[in-house]
Amino acid sequence: MTTSTTPPTSSEQPARKKALGLPMDILLLVAVGGLLAFGLMMVYSSTFDWSYRQYGDPSTIFWRQVQWLGVGLVALFITSRMKYQWWKTLIVPVMGLTLIALLGVLLIGTTTFNAQRSFFQGSVQPSELAKLVTIIYLAVWLASKGDKIREMSYGIIPFALIVGVVTGLILLQPDLSAAATVVIVSTLMFFIAGADILQMVLVAGVGSAAAWAVVQASETGRARLTDYLAGVQDITQASWHVQQAAIAFVNGGIFGRGLGESRQKFGFLPTPHTDSIFAIIGEELGLVGCLFVIALFVALVWRGFKIASVAREPLGALLSAGIISWVAIEALINIAVMVGAMPFAGNALPFISYGGSNLVVSLIGMGTLLNISRVEQEESLQRKTRPAPTYTARGLAKPNAAFNFSRRDRRGRLSRSGDNDRPER
Repeated sequence: MTTSTTPPTSSEQPARKKALGLPMDILLLVAVGGLLAFGLMMVYSSTFDWSYRQYGDPSTIFWRQVQWLGVGLVALFITSRMKYQWWKTLIVPVMGLTLIALLGVLLIGTTTFNAQRSFFQGSVQPSELAKLVTIIYLAVWLASKGDKIREMSYGIIPFALIVGVVTGLILLQPDLSAAATVVIVSTLMFFIAGADILQMVLVAGVGSAAAWAVVQASETGRARLTDYLAGVQDITQASWHVQQAAIAFVNGGIFGRGLGESRQKFGFLPTPHTDSIFAIIGEELGLVGCLFVIALFVALVWRGFKIASVAREPLGALLSAGIISWVAIEALINIAVMVGAMPFAGNALPFISYGGSNLVVSLIGMGTLLNISRVEQEESLQRKTRPAPTYTARGLAKPNAAFNFSRRDRRGRLSRSGDNDRPER
């Protein structure tokens, strides 16, 4: 006995697409747009005094951020239209150029705050590009290896080499926070791709030992850890940065002092326009403003993982999960540092902090996410227009979810290409 259903006619389908279908994830676009608008507002609020004293115009630094935003939006448009599968061809030369940039900044880069990590007087930081490029490279590499990543020679050894080279070059600048971000996001991607528990234990052990060694070898790292431990016991013994951030939050209260009315940005709170911008939000807009920003990030992360969960290709799922994990970790670290919940790290608040490199690279990541969403929706629309399958007594294979966390069938956490075509036995 066979049964079938009649697919929608060609005249019915366009109406459905126009009424319900979307070319890409609109909620993701709304979240990103909200963060960008909020960021521009806070960049002006936190820099108008400095800009006036430095350049005689309170809006000079603000307009620089607007220019970088324009570059980032162009990059977002291009990557949202470029099929993400093209990264399979492009990522090797892009990774090569990134490594050259990481080497070049050590030779001819600009030195700022005892670190040589940028070009053009701090405008371009190769470490920001390295974060995204490493995510894309690992996604392409992990998707191509499939279940072979559980083998030592195909999995953990090349994974350690890839991450180790990038992290090592970033540590030489030095940039501890950027290196830590690369390691954390890469490890999460390795786990999602299907690494065995023993491999993850080994990665965690070696990574923890390496992190401890780096902190002990770095005077800055030791000082940050000491200040953090002292601040946990007594806030008055915390670092100057954390103390001034705490004062900003206390002054802000529930509803804040008012936009532009922060006092801590006038020489008390270090880098109020970059690392400390969340504390300025707390002082000027209060707890309400902080919760609004956090809600936007929660919506962004939710949509990112939603895109990853419905992606039918391992590459799309890994790319989505890696990109959104990177943004989430950057935001989490920045906020946690400002409230004294973790040792100080110089992570920018994505889409909000002043800075061209982080903004442009983050928007490239969002463009890639939007492209994955668009491709998945287009393919879903095409599947709906195909004739319905015929069901027999034997039945059809059930499609596997993109993520397979249970692993009861001994396979990876990502469904592989071809899994959905296998008949049940």
